[in-house]
Amino acid sequence: MNEMTDPTVIGQRTPRVDGEYKLTGRAGYTGELHVEDMLYGYPVPATIAHGVLTSLDVDAARGMPGVVDILHHRRVPKLYRSPNSMGHGDQVSEIRLPFEDERIHYHGQYVALVVAETFDQARAAAHAVVARYRQEDDARPSLLLTDAEGDLLEEEGDSRGDPDAAFERAAVTLDETYCIEAESHLQMEMHATLAEWRGKRLIVHESTQGVVYQRNALARTFDLPQEDVEVISHYIGSGFGNKLFMWPHAIATAAAAQLVGRPVKTVLPRQQDMLTAGNRPASRQRIRLGAERDGTLTSIRHDSTTETSTVDRYVDSCGGATPSAYACDNVAISQRILPVNHGTPCPMRAPGEVSGVYALEAAIDELAIALAMDPVELRLHNYAQHDPQSGLPWSSKQLDKCLRSAADRFGWSQRDPGIGAMRDGDEIIGYGMASATWSAGRQPCEARVELRADGSVFAACGTQDIGTGTYTIVAQTAAELTGVPVERVDVKLGESSLPAGPLSGGSMTTATTLPAVAAAVRDAVDALKEIVTKPEGAFAGVDPDALQVRDGGLASEDKHISFAELLAMHDVASVNGKGQAAPGGEQEEYSFRSFGAHFVEVRWDPGISRLRVSRVVSSIDVGRAINPLAARNQVEGAIVMGIGMGILEKLEYDPRDARLMNSNASDYRVAVHADMPEVVDVELLDYPDFRFNEFGARGIGEIGLTGVGPAIANAVHHATGKRFRTLPITVDKLVEALG
Repeated sequence: MNEMTDPTVIGQRTPRVDGEYKLTGRAGYTGELHVEDMLYGYPVPATIAHGVLTSLDVDAARGMPGVVDILHHRRVPKLYRSPNSMGHGDQVSEIRLPFEDERIHYHGQYVALVVAETFDQARAAAHAVVARYRQEDDARPSLLLTDAEGDLLEEEGDSRGDPDAAFERAAVTLDETYCIEAESHLQMEMHATLAEWRGKRLIVHESTQGVVYQRNALARTFDLPQEDVEVISHYIGSGFGNKLFMWPHAIATAAAAQLVGRPVKTVLPRQQDMLTAGNRPASRQRIRLGAERDGTLTSIRHDSTTETSTVDRYVDSCGGATPSAYACDNVAISQRILPVNHGTPCPMRAPGEVSGVYALEAAIDELAIALAMDPVELRLHNYAQHDPQSGLPWSSKQLDKCLRSAADRFGWSQRDPGIGAMRDGDEIIGYGMASATWSAGRQPCEARVELRADGSVFAACGTQDIGTGTYTIVAQTAAELTGVPVERVDVKLGESSLPAGPLSGGSMTTATTLPAVAAAVRDAVDALKEIVTKPEGAFAGVDPDALQVRDGGLASEDKHISFAELLAMHDVASVNGKGQAAPGGEQEEYSFRSFGAHFVEVRWDPGISRLRVSRVVSSIDVGRAINPLAARNQVEGAIVMGIGMGILEKLEYDPRDARLMNSNASDYRVAVHADMPEVVDVELLDYPDFRFNEFGARGIGEIGLTGVGPAIANAVHHATGKRFRTLPITVDKLVEALG
């Protein structure tokens, strides 16, 4: 492995190379694209959550101006279910096909798709479709609104030692249940699909976090060779996980284009986006902790239940981080899921672990109070020097530094532990903190690089930039290894026809993609060295290994010639390099995780019933940040999402019939500018993790969110004395609890 110990471009604050395109509107998002002869699709959603479609009257809608066709369960091309395999790269978000039968499983499920000449015509006709249902009265609205324990589906758990016996022997115990309401991704850009058939070849523009996965799934669905399907996604207005895998609207749009013989574009309205394109499922988690009087943890048991839908099986693994979180010999986790009548949940930023870390870190705070021990000291007292689950050493772990640095910058030592003891005028101040963690993973990846005669570098990979800055870090990598300025690197992403790249999820894209790009750069340089060291070459007689890459060219002891000059001298337009990278033997030698700490100040004004997060101080350990400018922005955005989870966000289902009542951006509350803390202080520790990859970089997308929710809950308890074990802690809950 070539460790980048002293880079000049990597690790530097770098403006986004695609910033100009986004600023000027030249970035082509799927919903904005237009092709010749294009039609518009508009879904017709079910208005019940549980029952049967008994009739569908489309005659009036079909006769409306501009309507070309209407797809439904009796008018749809032959479709096949995807095998839905992560291993084979054809995972989908919902395995049930659109219009598969008359059964209604959730509110918003598509019963038809209107295709018309304009968007307005398609929408008007969709509203004219008359669907009749037989509603069944045993709809299950939510995990948190039912006691249907008998219908829980068991998932595999894990354990070490004997946590139950250790719990019984413990000097101090805690046994509490923590819940999180279901959340919506509410990403800025709605889901969109533009499908076009060119003969038997299917071209799809999609707002997706996985062009390769969607290509594979579409090929299976339409029984096509993978080579006959191309998925393109150049720019994405975020997804937070709900665009990782294909949803039914994409299949319906491609089927419509096949049926009518013209391109069709479907852009989901916000309501349908929230109803049918995933959410973070609600969770109920029982945490049992046992400890000695000095704070030594002797038992941890973490039992989780989350939601899935009645049409698919999604598991939000809440206990994933728990076995590795603290030094404890007796640990067990279990996971169960409950089918409910709403759309299939899906990964949402830091899936599973953000919910699990909330429950565990809130419980640790309660244990600290029971022990009369400082919460930071309790965490440090049980610090895991190696991974207690695998027994492997950490590749790099600086959590202790995160805790101490953030505590110092926050002023934790000035905290009065008394409930409600800290005040500023009419406001009661609460301090809370929590550790943060997220798994560090990599996937196989391929890339291609060209050194061009005009002096530029071209880099391509079949991954995608979901707004996090992948274009820029790929350009930084090529610039670092060639000496060509970043602005002279042309990056192409977001096409399934490019060398196979990873999903943009799980904080794996950076660590996965950059090693493959680096390998491709080196392969291209080697190809050029082979040309220029031939007898007639510019470096004839020089050992290729003796040539150094410097300042956009090759150099020997006595001369330096730029890539552009070398290619021109040898009458070559470009040289190509291919690279691939994948996890290796290091996975058996080390345990890989990212770590962090969040310290939060909340302020509660009982006179006007106002709760706000006024200050957040965080320290994050992700190895080396490739682009600290974008990396810090990632953490800051995650903190804002954490504020939403902590005090604002929840999907509200009607307990009578399971319909979603707040499927819009007006009634679903997210953090806005007015909710921003006065201070958001993010520190990125710089401890490159070269055991993970040559760049020393782990992912940063998720780690900034885990830990924010419990830090807020812990701060609210410090301010008010009320321990809320269900997020979000909304003002109405607080007012009711305080009388």
